[in-house]
Amino acid sequence: MAWYRDYFPPSRPIAVRGGIKARSKRGAFASQWWARRWLAVLEALNLGGRLERGRRYARQGQVVELDIQPGAVRAAVQGSRAKPYAIKIDVTRLSPASKQRLAAELAKNSYFLAKLMANEMPEDIEELFTEAQVSLFPKRASELKTDCSCPDWSNPCKHIAAVYYLLGEEFDRDPFLIFRLRGVEMESLLGPAPAAEEPAEEEPVAAAESFWEGSRPEVDLSDVVAPQKPAPLIRRLGSLPFWRGEEPLLDSLEPVYAAASKTAMEILLCSG
Repeated sequence: MAWYRDYFPPSRPIAVRGGIKARSKRGAFASQWWARRWLAVLEALNLGGRLERGRRYARQGQVVELDIQPGAVRAAVQGSRAKPYAIKIDVTRLSPASKQRLAAELAKNSYFLAKLMANEMPEDIEELFTEAQVSLFPKRASELKTDCSCPDWSNPCKHIAAVYYLLGEEFDRDPFLIFRLRGVEMESLLGPAPAAEEPAEEEPVAAAESFWEGSRPEVDLSDVVAPQKPAPLIRRLGSLPFWRGEEPLLDSLEPVYAAASKTAMEILLCSG
């Protein structure tokens, strides 16, 4: 009767406008090793058709809300009923003692420290966690608590699977989200930032008699050049989870930034 246990009557979900669509259109959902490690827990559960429907839900944009907090993920997935299903995924956060051991091991290893401070995820980062007797990634399904308000008796269901896949893509974009989900803030792990140096000299104060006249600063604008790629700051942020557009946020903003940069350059050069 294995066929019966893996069976749940198929249903057609209500189409969503402006849902959170997966960037992956076919094939694997994650390209980086840390994101694949996250998805490996889900794909090892042998969920049959639910796994495929979860991928389809993620690509169709059926997930309408996604919130990632330390130790918890909350989401809403539009299924076949009028009201979206509420999804809860809870991950055990590292204890204060575990985080202290992790910080102590990190302080002893300049290689890992330099990589993390450069916003890079070392491929052998798990060695550091092993030395600290801590696990970065959940090793089995029992380490995760998942719940969905849908009537499917299977846990995880296709709605939870859809959220899992979107989380994999978010981890692909920002590897340090897995740290946050485990309750580890990078600022505290890497230590306090160095205090800013005091300025050597005080800023000059404008004379009272010429305060309202102002003065034109001596600035050489001949070396001003446009950025090689538009929207460099938003590019560093990557694809933001709140974006609901039909195309990626960066693709939508790049033409606007390029036009604004061109206009700013024209104004600067004309005023010079």
